[in-house]
Amino acid sequence: MAKVVAIVQARMGAKRLPGKVLKDILGKPLLWHLINRLKHAKLIDEIVIATSVNRKDKVIVRFAEDNNIGCYAGSELDLVDRLYQVAKQCHADAIVRITGDCPLVDPVLVDKIINIYLDSEGKLDFVSNADPRTYPDGLDVVVFSFKALEKVWNEVKDPYMREMIILNFLEHPETYRLGKVVYVEDLSYLRWTVDFQYDLDFVRGVYQKLYREDKIFLMEDILALLRGNVIGTKKELVR
Repeated sequence: MAKVVAIVQARMGAKRLPGKVLKDILGKPLLWHLINRLKHAKLIDEIVIATSVNRKDKVIVRFAEDNNIGCYAGSELDLVDRLYQVAKQCHADAIVRITGDCPLVDPVLVDKIINIYLDSEGKLDFVSNADPRTYPDGLDVVVFSFKALEKVWNEVKDPYMREMIILNFLEHPETYRLGKVVYVEDLSYLRWTVDFQYDLDFVRGVYQKLYREDKIFLMEDILALLRGNVIGTKKELVR
């Protein structure tokens, strides 16, 4: 059986909303909620936070230690190396890349994309729902093989491309076998990621309405909430 490792990219140095990954949501850090949701994905074998050696990110390492979550601190800008070192240490066959600013990540969607990758039986190197984007921004899931990651790690030298890891796959369909997952309608106009204070306010509103300790709310629940216009105005919810 292939070992599937979810790697959560998380740093404190966001310019637009510094420290966003540990911002409070209902008394717990954003990152806690994200990982709690990932734990409900049935096809993930291990979850690891990938942060940097920057002193600002030591608080993330402490968070991981306090919550018994795997954590690796590596290069701040060389994301390819950071993910590669985690995957190598975990003996991962497949990597699920999740960014630390997506506290509404849907574990059912995560399993769907992992399953497409696994069902390909080695015929796909990379599967995502991010290109073309049809899901709300903030539900991005990317799955790729360790072999594909290792190839990028060995061959790509451009510092920019080593930071923008996903472009190495998307821009080279002649090299990597790509799988694309699209939704039945285009919801790409919905913004569910956290980059600004108003994003965080929106997410907090969603959690206030939907969060329960004994049940994970999903994308469909959030959509129903938006259709009912329960929190804020449509302009505030849809950007």
